[in-house]
Amino acid sequence: MALSRLSLRSNRFLRPSTTAAALPSSIRRRVSTDTTPITIETAVPFESHLCDAPSRAVETSSAEILSFFRDMARMRRMEIAADSLYKSKLIRGFCHLYDGQEALAVGMEAAITRKDAIITSYRDHCTFLGRGGELVDAFSELMGRKRGCSNGKGGSMHFYKKDACFYGGHGIVGAQIPLGCGLAFAQKYSKEEFVTFTLYGDGAANQGQLFEALNIAALWDLPAILVCENNHYGMGTATWRSAKSPAYFKRGDYVPGLKVDGMDALAVKQACKFAKEHALKNGPIVLEMDTYRYHGHSMSDPGSTYRTRDEVSGVRQVRDPIERVRKLLLSHDIATEKELKDMEKEVRKEVDDAVAQAKESPVPEPSELFTNMYVKDCGVESFGADRKELKVTLT
Repeated sequence: MALSRLSLRSNRFLRPSTTAAALPSSIRRRVSTDTTPITIETAVPFESHLCDAPSRAVETSSAEILSFFRDMARMRRMEIAADSLYKSKLIRGFCHLYDGQEALAVGMEAAITRKDAIITSYRDHCTFLGRGGELVDAFSELMGRKRGCSNGKGGSMHFYKKDACFYGGHGIVGAQIPLGCGLAFAQKYSKEEFVTFTLYGDGAANQGQLFEALNIAALWDLPAILVCENNHYGMGTATWRSAKSPAYFKRGDYVPGLKVDGMDALAVKQACKFAKEHALKNGPIVLEMDTYRYHGHSMSDPGSTYRTRDEVSGVRQVRDPIERVRKLLLSHDIATEKELKDMEKEVRKEVDDAVAQAKESPVPEPSELFTNMYVKDCGVESFGADRKELKVTLT
């Protein structure tokens, strides 16, 4: 974000030259929650394909920027806690963390409603949180407990929240893309004024099902927004090794595209707002979010064999989405350093409390292995290996 470029639309908003220390705490607190519109220009321009790029001037407010900081801090702390729980063997199986990419989750939510659908890959924890999911439900699912958002049966890769139109994490690379276009078809068929955001990684961007689904979406002018989360490594393979053309926003050929600084929450918000308006009027669009993950591909990947520590630390120092928002808040006296540190302490306690509650939740009953497989009341019976003992009647 260009921290020096702030358009003031109200005299009530503090000028950058006014220091927070010179103001009473009551005034600073009022400004921190101010919803007066302000405009901030993104640091990096959008790159477009077959469409005009949106304006770099993003309308926001002090309250929204502060909410970005808190929401991303919660997401970051959740993923750090998940790392610890996995190493303690309280989380089993696959676990893919999102730290570094949080701006995409909060920026996207700021531009859409809970009636707009989202479907994503297995790196889904923060997307669930952005859709209004509870921390305790997230940790319960990660640890396979009944209180989990998928009743403890989905684990890390299969978070779900239907009441907020979040149709999951999906474990098969690229499999969610045709499903996302199907959701967009349902929206158009039902004559709803909503769109579907289908998220996938650069590692899935070369798959045939992406282009098949995009072809149908373009033919039928579906309100489908395909979002490539380009964190520059498909597992341990750099994009320059796997893609002859790494300009993923141009991969749609006949479908418009936009490249976005995916570590700038305000740029993401602007791009998603633009994409939604486009998709409702003209059909599909491809967004490439230029982002970066700090952890390895999954918890089994140290993330250090195919990139250097200096590379990771360099991105942290220059592009970290939380630090960029922190600098914005401080430089324009929206919040003080102490307020932000206190907020981070509150978030840490919130996460710790959620972990403790999740640990108290019981694991699902063994009979749950046989549920959610067939249509209800089908009456199918399941026996043991010897075909003598009736285990359960599937309902």
